[in-house]
Amino acid sequence: MLSPTMEEAMNGQLNAELYSSYLYLAMAAYFESAGLSGCANWMRMQAQEEAFHAMKFFAHIGERGGRVRLAAIAAPPLEWASALAVFQDTLAHERKVTGLINGLLDQALAERDHASTNFLQWFVSEQVEEEANAGAIVDKLRLAGDASAPLFFLDTELAQRRFVMPGTGSAKPAAG
Repeated sequence: MLSPTMEEAMNGQLNAELYSSYLYLAMAAYFESAGLSGCANWMRMQAQEEAFHAMKFFAHIGERGGRVRLAAIAAPPLEWASALAVFQDTLAHERKVTGLINGLLDQALAERDHASTNFLQWFVSEQVEEEANAGAIVDKLRLAGDASAPLFFLDTELAQRRFVMPGTGSAKPAAG
């Protein structure tokens, strides 16, 4: 059973994961308006992944005898200066989420909550991948500078991303 403090912290992370999904949808909308449909696709897939993460917390809270308490989701930004600025914000956001997951894991260890410790280990690994993926795109955009051809090719590459249900290796069709 979750302690009251762990239940509150897990509900906070559930909200943070839903915000992440909302943020990436806002970024997808920005890219659509900028004519970068591949970048928009990448962000929509990222939003699906974050919603999946949120549902993992939703299930864990319930399975451990806790109560899910949904809270308001903050409004994400609407505009960015460039594709690079969007992916720099993505990387910064993923680093923030990594800090939140690490804080939850520290709390689980302090409470000797072995089930939550085990549950959170999956997210520790996931955050390594999330930061690496966003960082690789930031690096490519920095190399491209103001040239439009490399941005076009990166947009084409990002259009290929499909949502893969973590742990299954099976791709789901892209939304929209």
